[in-house]
Amino acid sequence: MIRIQLLIFYLWMVIGYSSCKDNNKKVLLAKSDDAISVQIKDLEKVGANPTNRDSLITVWRKLDRNPIVKNDTIQSSTVKYQLARLYSMKGNDSARVLIEDALELIDPIDGGFKNKALIYNGMGNVLSMGARMKEASYYYNKAAAIVLADSTVDLSFIAKTSMLLSAAQSNLLSFQYDLAEKMNRAALPMADSLPQGHINRQRVLVQMIQTLNKRQKPADSMSFYLQKLEVLHAQNPDKYNISFLYDSKIQYFEKHKQLDSLLHYQLLKIKSDGYLYNEEATSSEINNLFIDYCNIAAIYTAQKHATLASQFLEKAKFLKEKHTGLIFADSDLVYQQSLASLYNLQGKKNEAIAVLTQTAALQKGIYQTENTQAVAEMNALHQLQTKDRSIHKLNEGIKINKLQLQQNRLWLAVSVLGIILLGVTILFLFYSFRQRRFLQEKEKILLQQQLLRTQMEPHFIFNTLAAVQSFVRLDKKEIAIKYLNRFSRLLRSSLELSRENRVPLDEEIETLENYLSLQQMRYEDAFRYTILQSIEHDLGAIMVPPMLIQPYVENAILHGIDLEDGLGDISIHFEIEQDILQVKIADSGKTETSNFDSGHRSLSGTISHERIQLLGKKASVSITEIPEGGGTLVILRIPVE
Repeated sequence: MIRIQLLIFYLWMVIGYSSCKDNNKKVLLAKSDDAISVQIKDLEKVGANPTNRDSLITVWRKLDRNPIVKNDTIQSSTVKYQLARLYSMKGNDSARVLIEDALELIDPIDGGFKNKALIYNGMGNVLSMGARMKEASYYYNKAAAIVLADSTVDLSFIAKTSMLLSAAQSNLLSFQYDLAEKMNRAALPMADSLPQGHINRQRVLVQMIQTLNKRQKPADSMSFYLQKLEVLHAQNPDKYNISFLYDSKIQYFEKHKQLDSLLHYQLLKIKSDGYLYNEEATSSEINNLFIDYCNIAAIYTAQKHATLASQFLEKAKFLKEKHTGLIFADSDLVYQQSLASLYNLQGKKNEAIAVLTQTAALQKGIYQTENTQAVAEMNALHQLQTKDRSIHKLNEGIKINKLQLQQNRLWLAVSVLGIILLGVTILFLFYSFRQRRFLQEKEKILLQQQLLRTQMEPHFIFNTLAAVQSFVRLDKKEIAIKYLNRFSRLLRSSLELSRENRVPLDEEIETLENYLSLQQMRYEDAFRYTILQSIEHDLGAIMVPPMLIQPYVENAILHGIDLEDGLGDISIHFEIEQDILQVKIADSGKTETSNFDSGHRSLSGTISHERIQLLGKKASVSITEIPEGGGTLVILRIPVE
């Protein structure tokens, strides 16, 4: 059992050493990974501007090449997203490639919702800049869905409101008015938590008013948001573009059909948009001013002021001719409609019909273009959805494979554990069998020892009774009584010791002294004896088999000395060597030469020799002749406890 435990302990040590090496590698990798994670988080907090943009790109590109980052899907997608964002600010086409790479990394995995929301929104921005609005709306809505579904996702209120408002705006352009309103309403409470002057605080109110207007809601439904927008502009007059407030009021008064108020805010809006117009104006700023001219002309036409309407349409015409190719088709359509209304007011029926004919042709062209673009975008959107379904199925397949792998590992672990338990059970049964066999052998030896002792006791008693008989026959009554008295003490001691398998050595020596004194009385002091014992050991703590030494002492008395001349000597020396008791029994020898073997072989000696053999391999007995002066030396080696 000890060997089995040592083997298991050794295996644990080997496995533990290997695990420690693996753990050390894992700890080093984990430390490197933690350092990179901290670096990425710190870089994400750095705001990009024209002065630090190139240096940020250099740092992010270095991280993108890092092997640790490449092996971590979340980190790699984060780095690519940040690079795409920076390149997008520079107008670099690499932004789209990087955002697509980030999307390809993040889309198939479970979790990573923060990164998914950011990358979906970034993909929507890239597609929106490419005028692929339906595809952009698809990704905007995926980002917004994460924000709506998981309120604990680790995104700032700024990021959350931006995602929701981008989705709302794209849904508004796609005529998904219900969905647009839902996104805007979800962004409203978040916008209140944004810093004063943040653009999203204005944007959510403007988009909410636009959505309610598109949904044909009553004008009063806009008033609450319009009042909040007015307060916002009043508190932060330098933070927001006043044109958005004027546009919201225009929508409100248009609902009420209040032409004077409508004209007032339209004139204010054209003044605001005019400040932005210059030689470097963007196409959006040019079209905003162009639409303002057309809208004012339409209002004057409705008020029957043909001259004023004509003046603003001339301004619109001038702007159109100056910026050929920059006026959008939708904006041109508004111009044609305002012009047709003016001709109708002026009574120019033929010119009005001609303009309306051009308007119809232009509108047809716009519809065809939009339809063609819509079909193309729908096909692209269908491919995206098909791809997403494929990824979803692939993920489901991967999950199933993982579950099967886990089950296989579980069965393997159970099988290995079962084999180990079976092996341990077999070893335990084998050990138990050996232990039972050992105990049985031990019990057998003890029974044999007891049997041999019972064989010796009658022999000893017979010799004693013979001596008493001799004393009585010789009429030595006092000696006989004294002899019987000592014999009774010896017999009592012998009976007490015979109940035990092992007895203290000091009690065995005391019994031996009683025996020697009896023999001296029996043979009328025909010999002398000495007993030498170690004083370095506690003899009471050393346990030996009882009545094992006495037969050899008896043989020394009967066969090793001359009892006739009274000069016999017997010495008994006890020595302790670790767990072995060495007993040396020496006699002075006989004057007449006698055969050694025949003289020293007796019934008690034979029994004692068999008892010695039963004590195991360490036990032994040797009988040799003493060269100087004759005599015999018996050395007993007895295992002790």
